[in-house]
Amino acid sequence: MSGAACSTFISLLGTPNRTHFSASISLVRTLASALVENKNHYIENLGCSFSPTTHRTRSYASRASIADAPTSISSSTSNGYTKYTRLLPCPLENGPPRVEHLVVTETSRVLDYICKVLGLPQLFVADLIHFGAVYYALVCPKPPPTATPEQIRIFKEATAPSVLKKRRSLKGKTVREAQKTFRITHVNEFVEAGTYLRVHIHPKRFPRCYEIDWKSRIIAVTESYVVLDKPAGTSVGGTTDNIEESCATFTSRALGLSEPLKTTHQIDNCTEGCVVLARTKEYCSVFHGKIREKKVKKLYLALTMAPLPLGVVTHYMRPVNMAPRLVSKDFVEGWYLCQLEVLDCKEVSWPSALAEEQYSVDNCGWPLRQVAYECKINLLTGRTHQVRTQLAACGAPIVGDSMYIPAVMAEKSNPELNPFGEQSKQHISEDDRSKAVEEWIAQHGKEPSMAIGLQACQISWDDGQHFYQAGSPWWRSSGS
Repeated sequence: MSGAACSTFISLLGTPNRTHFSASISLVRTLASALVENKNHYIENLGCSFSPTTHRTRSYASRASIADAPTSISSSTSNGYTKYTRLLPCPLENGPPRVEHLVVTETSRVLDYICKVLGLPQLFVADLIHFGAVYYALVCPKPPPTATPEQIRIFKEATAPSVLKKRRSLKGKTVREAQKTFRITHVNEFVEAGTYLRVHIHPKRFPRCYEIDWKSRIIAVTESYVVLDKPAGTSVGGTTDNIEESCATFTSRALGLSEPLKTTHQIDNCTEGCVVLARTKEYCSVFHGKIREKKVKKLYLALTMAPLPLGVVTHYMRPVNMAPRLVSKDFVEGWYLCQLEVLDCKEVSWPSALAEEQYSVDNCGWPLRQVAYECKINLLTGRTHQVRTQLAACGAPIVGDSMYIPAVMAEKSNPELNPFGEQSKQHISEDDRSKAVEEWIAQHGKEPSMAIGLQACQISWDDGQHFYQAGSPWWRSSGS
């Protein structure tokens, strides 16, 4: 098997996911790109590091000469791809998805191997590893149906029984166990021939992390946990390809903690409000138990485009772990129960133009924007996108929710479009119903780039013994 053929297993290139920010934030980011020395070096022999950040500053350093190091976004290209330098300063826009799947042909240090095969600079690959954007498995996973004949040939050669028998690292493991992926955590890790590598070359970025005064967002600090008023446009615990730019990481740094905070529960990137971060693994397990036992109560403020009646709202969510989340008012076997209670709903002013611009609010051409409705919601069950999709199903989408607003508008124009709506068509065959579902999914838009009108305003547990409240939501003020 040739080195070139084995190395480039599958390369995926998609369309850009763009995030827009105001000119003032762009200026702040330019000023924030100053380079300073950092105490904690994550690559000892390269001298490259990420450092704690403070309000409106970003620290980044290397013993190597990086005074002229630009962002990884560049106008020049190589082999059709962007010219790569470093992951910081953070770009204003996310690059097009690019994931490389490799089968290692020779035992090597992981940093050296990736640089050699993909032609990437060492500091850039080191950054990717620090961000958590590189994974490995002892044995290559089965390629997808879209794989080329060459990719399938490489997979068969790398996983042939005669080849696997010779690898001592697989002793006592089934092939399925050996195909489980793990994150590479250090540049000096070695990978043996036959190892599978997945490299996320364009991690999803969160520029807003560098604009937040994180200390001002901390609600409480105890021996066991920290409560954060999470800003919109940030990730609680990071993504598959970026654990660096997260609330857990930046809050840990703001507090000067030696041990990073752990995620106990999630709210969407575009949602702001109360989040509990555990200081120990033990308390993380304790809090998970409280959630399972329904001892944790969460209240939300939702700014909707139409009024909602008070009372309990019930839907059933399709058990597919992919956005958009689809719900039905009628019971469907195997679908998840979703319930929330609307406690209050009052008419308020529509957010100011300044606030909409500052938080990149996209209302998708919704025609009526004189008034909005601020609703207090008690979340009775906790599903991904639950509040967003349930309110949209009620015809009252959340302000700025560019994923669900287009579907609500489409259903208003043609009520039969929603196969789970009250006026849905009766489909004779399963094939017709599947096509209707696909068409309904296509009516939905993209995930919001920063903020929607949704705040986790209160969180409490143990019958109110622990009670915390977020600050004023973004739509009541233009400040961050």
